[in-house]
Amino acid sequence: MNLPTKFLACGLLAATAILSACGGSGDAPTGTLRLAMTDAPTCGFDRVDVTVEKVRVHQSGSAADGDAGWSEVVLSPPRRVDLLSLTNGVLTELGQTLLPVGKYTQLRLVLAANDASHPFANSITPTGGAETALTTPSAAQSGLKMNVDIEVAADKLADFILDFDACKSFVKVGQSNNWILKPVITVVPRLSDAGSRVVGYVSAPLAVGSTTVSVQQGGILVKATPPDSTGKFVLYPVPAGTYDLVVSAAGRVTATITGVPVIDTAFTNLNASTAPIDPPSSAMHAASGTVAAGPAPIVAAVAALKTYSGGPTVLAAATPVDGGTGAFVLALPSGAPVKTSYVATAASLTLVADSAAPSGKYTLAATSGGATKSIGIDVTSADSTGSMFTFP
Repeated sequence: MNLPTKFLACGLLAATAILSACGGSGDAPTGTLRLAMTDAPTCGFDRVDVTVEKVRVHQSGSAADGDAGWSEVVLSPPRRVDLLSLTNGVLTELGQTLLPVGKYTQLRLVLAANDASHPFANSITPTGGAETALTTPSAAQSGLKMNVDIEVAADKLADFILDFDACKSFVKVGQSNNWILKPVITVVPRLSDAGSRVVGYVSAPLAVGSTTVSVQQGGILVKATPPDSTGKFVLYPVPAGTYDLVVSAAGRVTATITGVPVIDTAFTNLNASTAPIDPPSSAMHAASGTVAAGPAPIVAAVAALKTYSGGPTVLAAATPVDGGTGAFVLALPSGAPVKTSYVATAASLTLVADSAAPSGKYTLAATSGGATKSIGIDVTSADSTGSMFTFP
C-alpha cells in the first residue's frame, strides 16, 4: 500500500514518563522534538504490550550504534503500555527534548528484553487466548533502525505523531503460538487540534466486535479506528483533503460515504448520534488461500477491494498472512454495498444499495516486499477458496 514512510515506535508512553536528552552542547542552536503516539484497529488481539527503554535519533542514516552524534529520549524506568488503548483519536504524549538543529534521518527504538524478571515485557494476547511473550528482533536491544525525515529548526518545535498499526505488525508462525514483531508505523506531523478529524456514529450493534471505520483515498487507507462502546468514532489525525469514509462490520454490507472533507480549522461532523450509520445485514463468505514469499516468517498481507459502479474503489477488509504457512482468510459480505455522498448540513445519512455493483465480487490484492499481485474473486453465493499468490 502506498502509505507514508513506515517505521516502528511501539509503546512510547505517557507525558508523565521521565525523559532525558543527550546530544547538543554549548551555544549551538537547538530546536525541540516532540512525539506522540496513536494506534489503528487490531486483528484479533485483546492486548499488545511493549516496554520501551529509549528512542535514539541521528542526522546520518548510516550512523552505527556506537558512533558519536546520537541524541536520546530516555524513559526511566522503562515503561510498558498496552498499545490497543490508543485508538479512536486517543494520543499518548511521549514527551519532548532539545536537539541540535538539522535533519534527522535515522531513528532507533530500543526495547527492553523479555527476561526472567520480566518474561512479558513485550507480549501479545490474542482474542480468547493466553498472553504470549512476543519474539522481537535481536536488534531490539540495540535499537530497531528506522529511516525518518525529521527537520529540527532553531527555536522551533518539530511535532510528530507515530501511528502504530498493530494489525500489520505481528506475524503468527504456524500453530506454534509464536508471534514475531514485524513493525509497521506511519510517522505524520501533528495536525491542528482545531480540525484534522472526522467525527460520527455507528449503530449500537456495530459498537462491539470487529467494526472498523476508515477514511481512504483510491482504496488506500489513510486512517482507521474502531468505534467506542457508544458507537462514536473519531478519526485523527487526518491530513486536509477529501476522502471516502468506509464502514466495515461483520454481518453487514460495506458502507461508503463519498466526498468527506477534512480541514485544519474545524471538525468534520458526519452525522448525529440519533441517526447512526447502520448498514443492512448481509451473509458473509470466506475468501481464503495462501501467499508464498520466501522462507518463513512470511511477511505479507492480503486486502479485499470493492469497486462501486461509477466508483469509488474501497478497501473492504485486510489481513496479514500466517507467517509460517502463508495462509489467509477474509470474511466478506455477499450483499450489495451501499453508499451516499457527504452533505455538510445533514444530521443523518441515507445509504442507497448499489445494485449495479456485482454484490460479492472483489479484487484480492496481496503485497509482499513492496510488490503487489491481484486476482478477482466472487463470494456472492459461496466461499472462494484456493487463491494463490507467489512472490520471488
